[in-house]
Amino acid sequence: MSTVVVIAKEPRPGRVKTRLAPPFTPGEAAELAEAALADTLAAVAAVPVARRLLALDGAPGPWLPPGFDVVAQVPGGLDERLADAFAHCTGPTLLIGMDTPQVTAGLLTVDFTGCDAYFGPAEDGGFWALGLASPDPVLLRGVPMSSPVTGAVQRKRLAAAGLRVRELPRLRDVDTAADAYAVAELAPHGRFAARLARCAPAGRR
Repeated sequence: MSTVVVIAKEPRPGRVKTRLAPPFTPGEAAELAEAALADTLAAVAAVPVARRLLALDGAPGPWLPPGFDVVAQVPGGLDERLADAFAHCTGPTLLIGMDTPQVTAGLLTVDFTGCDAYFGPAEDGGFWALGLASPDPVLLRGVPMSSPVTGAVQRKRLAAAGLRVRELPRLRDVDTAADAYAVAELAPHGRFAARLARCAPAGRR
């Protein structure tokens, strides 16, 4: 594999994880987003890959470890921003978001031998990972995002292109407070779980 791409927003209050507020404050939601991003970047940093790329909406902060190239996201819908992230890559590439802090380096270390794509479905009907042996932005453009059918449409788009697709495990994105608690239980020793424990009401700690 040549590249792992993380697509993310700068974790600023009011701009990220707005569905966590309430029960959390916008500041706490941003802290949780930062912790999720930090866990994700740490996992990517441990993947044996030639290049690590962060496609970022905003500015880098102290949460960014060394060894990452950074490109700004283009304006437009999420499909256009994902397509543009792939346009910055050559060779086998795996793209993930910042919403699954339970990912591990092992899960992200994929082998494209014998396949053309990897697809990681999310429990909400979207997808948390997409890998392409030959990055082609056209495969993303026009896919309806943030919808219960996003994953199904993207998966059909890969099949219609004649790609041999391997499935990655189904993961849960962190969108709501219920998601946050469930994901923290899956990765109890990560930054995200630690931050959640500090933010959570006394009865949930």
